[in-house]
Amino acid sequence: MSRRPIAQINLAALSHNLQRVQQLAPASKILAVLKANAYGHCLVKVAQTLTEADAFAVARIDEALALRTGGIVKPIVLLEGFYEAAELPLLLANNLQTVIHNEEQLQALEQSTLGGQLKVWLKIDTGMHRLGIAPAQFSEFYRRLWQCAAVQPGIRLMSHFCCADEPGSAKTLQQLALFNQLCTDKAEERSLANSAAIVRLPQSHADWVRPGLMLHGISPLPSHQGHQHQLQPVMRLSSRLIAMRQVPQGDTVGYGGNWHAVTSTWIGVIAIGYGDGYPRHAANGTPVWLAGREVSLVGRVSMDMITVDLGENPTETIGAEAVLWGPELAIERVALCAATIPYELLCNITPRVDYQYLTV
Repeated sequence: MSRRPIAQINLAALSHNLQRVQQLAPASKILAVLKANAYGHCLVKVAQTLTEADAFAVARIDEALALRTGGIVKPIVLLEGFYEAAELPLLLANNLQTVIHNEEQLQALEQSTLGGQLKVWLKIDTGMHRLGIAPAQFSEFYRRLWQCAAVQPGIRLMSHFCCADEPGSAKTLQQLALFNQLCTDKAEERSLANSAAIVRLPQSHADWVRPGLMLHGISPLPSHQGHQHQLQPVMRLSSRLIAMRQVPQGDTVGYGGNWHAVTSTWIGVIAIGYGDGYPRHAANGTPVWLAGREVSLVGRVSMDMITVDLGENPTETIGAEAVLWGPELAIERVALCAATIPYELLCNITPRVDYQYLTV
C-alpha cells in the first residue's frame, strides 16, 4: 500500500478520448495540445499513447525537446513560438514547427542564415488579444513569410477563441467570421477549434483541431461533465484514510475552526493536501469518494491532510481508499467547489504524488 497519494493515468481512456475527437471532427487533422506536462498527465507518456494524433503542440521549447528526448518523432508545434533568434538553429535541428505572432519573430526569421527552412504557423489575433498579429497586419505578414528563405512553403493560418465555451457567444461567431474573411482567398490549412469549439462549434473545425482538456476526459464547457460528451476520465487521484476520531457536537475541525459539528460525528483524516496539489480553497461540502460512498470535506485543507465528515456510525476503517477525483467522482464537481477550473487542479499536482499508468 502506497504511503503517498496516487494519480492513476488510464491510457486506454486517453486513446478513447482521441477517437472521440476524431468522431466529432472527422474531416480535420488533430494537433493534440500537450503543454504543462500534458495537463499534469506526463508529457512523454501521453504523446507515446496518442499514436493517431497528426501532430503535437506545446507551449515552450523545453517541452518540445523533452518530447524529442522521449523518442517522439511526430511534428511538434511551439504555440508561443521562439523567444529569441538564437533558438532558431535548435528548432531546425529538432524539426520543430513554430507559431509566428509578432514582428520581432518575423524579423528574426528574415535575418537568419539557417541553411534550412522551418514550418511556420501564422497566428492572427481575432479578438483574444493575447498573442497574434492584428488583422490589419495579415496581408503584410503573409507576403513576407512567403518571401522568407527560412520558411517552408505552405504556411498554416491559425487563431484562438476566447469565449468558445459560452453558449451562443456572439464574440466567438465574430472571431470566426473575421478569420474566414481574412483567409477567404488563401489556400493554406487553417486551425481555430480548441476543445470547446470541437464540441460546440463544428463550423470552426477547419483543417486542424486542437484538443487539450477533452483528451483527458474532462468537459471544456461550464456546468458539464466529460461523460456528457462521451469522454472517459484519464486521471484517478486517490489516497488513504489514516485516522478517525469522534468529535462532539459544537467542536470545530482544522485550522481556523471554520467548520463545527452540528451533531456528534466521526471525522476521517485523508493523507492528501495542498502540498500534493489538492486545492486549498476547496469549500466545506466538497465531495470525496471514500470506500464506495460520497462524504463531505469539512475544515480547512492542510498541506498534507484533509478531513471529511463520516457521520455518526461510519463503517470505514483505517486504510480505506479515498478518491479525490476520477471515474467515481467528476473533477468538474471538485473544481466548482474550489472556485476554480479543472485545468488548474490537473496542473497543480506536485511531485509528491506517485504516478501509475494503466493500459486497460
